[in-house]
Amino acid sequence: MDFSYSSKVKELQLKLTDFMEQHVYPNESVYEQQVSEGDSRWSAVPPIMEELKEKAKADGLWNLFLPESEYGAGLTNQEYAPLCEIMGRSMIGPEVFNCSAPDTGNMEVIVRYGTQEHKEKWLKPLLAGEIRSCFSMTEPEVASSDATNIETRIERDGDDYVINGRKWWSSGAGDPRCKIAIVMGKTDFNASRHEQQSMILVPLDTPGVKIERMLPVFGYDHAPHGHAEITYENVRVPVENILWGEGKGFAIAQGRLGPGRIHHCMRLIGAAERALELLCKRVQERVAFGKPLSSQGVIREWIADSRIEIEQARLLTLKAAYMMDTVGNKEAKTEIAMIKVVAPNMALKVIDRAIQAFGGAGVSNDFPLAAQWANSRTLRLADGPDEVHRAQLAKLELRKYQ
Repeated sequence: MDFSYSSKVKELQLKLTDFMEQHVYPNESVYEQQVSEGDSRWSAVPPIMEELKEKAKADGLWNLFLPESEYGAGLTNQEYAPLCEIMGRSMIGPEVFNCSAPDTGNMEVIVRYGTQEHKEKWLKPLLAGEIRSCFSMTEPEVASSDATNIETRIERDGDDYVINGRKWWSSGAGDPRCKIAIVMGKTDFNASRHEQQSMILVPLDTPGVKIERMLPVFGYDHAPHGHAEITYENVRVPVENILWGEGKGFAIAQGRLGPGRIHHCMRLIGAAERALELLCKRVQERVAFGKPLSSQGVIREWIADSRIEIEQARLLTLKAAYMMDTVGNKEAKTEIAMIKVVAPNMALKVIDRAIQAFGGAGVSNDFPLAAQWANSRTLRLADGPDEVHRAQLAKLELRKYQ
């Protein structure tokens, strides 16, 4: 395995880093101010975001996540990793480059499983950044860490499917630009366990779709994007909206979540790197008990441990990405599961040390640490909790010795 970066990737790294420093970091506070200034935090998109997106498009820093050169930059997962890491240094960074969840995963699903009509109607505007999307899988009434528990019904009725169910944590559904949901439900409760589920495209303006409430995360509502609880009551969409076919929902979910999981890990490495950078700058500026914080032994240990942990996580991420590129997502499931456990826990430790070094400022909104910590903590749950990944890893390990 060769993890050195190609000249193409190095060039993109330099361009991305420069763009982040020139445009993204200086405008993080502008974005937050514009979100809070409007009459409704859920009805308008901060103008600065659209300005930044246009700049990113003009600089050729757009849709870097898609390996298909027809739609994206034609980068492999391994090539994309260091670029995604740079974007992850900012909470607003990924959206600027049209590389944010859940749109990336939804676009990948439509690329792989959508019809030509789906691509024309939904993929093209998503690729252009003209609309956004959400992914409705998790449900409040069941343990959704086991996707076979999903209870939403998708029932055939003539030329339509009728959908009934309640979902939550449908991230992005609060955004006024969110026009389409990928909904997971059951089309056949009597089929084999992993062939009961299907995925279907549901325009959010379809009668019967109701956003019940927006759910905050540790007090952050992430407006105008947000995380919605949605009811689908007798929602009727054409049979053509089904993705791949009836009973393929679980298989699509596994394919979708592989890249989604590793993208989260790439971004988390970026968040940890920025936290360590802020920590190192802060402790050299602050004096306590007669000497700089950087001279305190425990803080030097924090810095050393953080560097070790970040490098370990980065190498495992690159290995997982390399395997996804060379042997496929299914064969890389062990590495994907490992990094999905490692990266959020690593980021939480590094960010927590930075918060501790900043003191009261660390838990304020004056710095990105508190928001990044909250985001990292959710990623020990999203796309499968740690316990599920560990159980899978143990199962695969035990199998070697049976």
